[in-house]
Amino acid sequence: MSTVPIKDVLVVGFGAVGTIYSHILKRSGLARVTAVARSNYDIVKDEGLHIESRKYGDIKGWRPDRLCRSVLEAADRPYSFVLLTTKALPDVIKTTKVLSPLLSADYAERFGQPTYVLMQNGLNVEVDLYNAVKTLGKGDPSLVSTAVWIGTNLKAPNVVEHNDFDRVTLGAYRHNDFTTTVNSPQETALLNDLGKILEAGGSTVLIVPEIQRMKFAKNFWNVGFSSFSTLTRYTLPAIFRQPPEVSSVSYQPYVSPATADLISAYTIPAIKATLDELLILGRALGFPDTPEGLPSSAVTSVLESTRALHTKPNSNHVPSMLLDARKGQPIEVEVILGEVVRMARERNLELPRVETLYALLLIVQNQILREMEAREQTKRLSIVSPQ
Repeated sequence: MSTVPIKDVLVVGFGAVGTIYSHILKRSGLARVTAVARSNYDIVKDEGLHIESRKYGDIKGWRPDRLCRSVLEAADRPYSFVLLTTKALPDVIKTTKVLSPLLSADYAERFGQPTYVLMQNGLNVEVDLYNAVKTLGKGDPSLVSTAVWIGTNLKAPNVVEHNDFDRVTLGAYRHNDFTTTVNSPQETALLNDLGKILEAGGSTVLIVPEIQRMKFAKNFWNVGFSSFSTLTRYTLPAIFRQPPEVSSVSYQPYVSPATADLISAYTIPAIKATLDELLILGRALGFPDTPEGLPSSAVTSVLESTRALHTKPNSNHVPSMLLDARKGQPIEVEVILGEVVRMARERNLELPRVETLYALLLIVQNQILREMEAREQTKRLSIVSPQ
């Protein structure tokens, strides 16, 4: 009787997304999951993770097959896949630094290189890792890019809430190639292999022949809405939602009638103009005006679908960038906006609205990092100061 081989999979980043996808991998029965938990290692080791999911149920004390404190500790064996589920923060720590034990000449000589699966927001998150693997001289790097849609949050260091939705789009990363739109037989086999595991675990999977178009389209929302929300510190109902119709209904925020006409006349058109700039860059990258490429209708569809969602009385979604800013944690400004600005300048394009958003969010990031350093300095002084 033949059996399906079990794949060793490493998940780096054990926050909300890393937890849910570790759970998906393990419940597939096709993967042996090692997870790297840095900040929450001790509590997960002692108590496990508590998953509160409308899709997968309430699970107390869940653990992966193996829990490691660091990537170095996990670098004692080969892996078929390494999933990176940390936030992409190249201005704080580069991916190559996070994964450095796997990128060492010693590890590559002993075990070769896995397929790296980058489950991260933003553009060009793969470039540094691709170059580092290429430098090892062990053949062409094997990288899978993704676009992930999931509703999950870390309520406590070992408590993860998840709604009834997780969907991932998979595609082969092709370095500096935005125009190849057919998967090779090798790419097809690789993507099908990973997709089969994720689907068996319960996730919804779509495999596409050109992932960068999907990632670029997903970045529309973050540039157009996460940025405005983070800079104003208000969630999106502050742009779209009407006041409660009756005094007994209470929700915040909403658009005050006092200046609602100004929001309609200036704020919403400014968001649309920002999305129009992204469309200009997409065309320069070679994304065609087709449903499979980057349709011009994307601007209106993103704007109107967002409006529809955030006019509802029960809209309480907090964009992840705003959530990070509220917590005093670094925001993904470089991969969401900085890369857009740099790609445009390389092509002699002017995107004044995106550049302004980037410039303002750099101030937010700078102060978050300054305050983090101040806290770390205080902590170091408290350790060395005499009692």
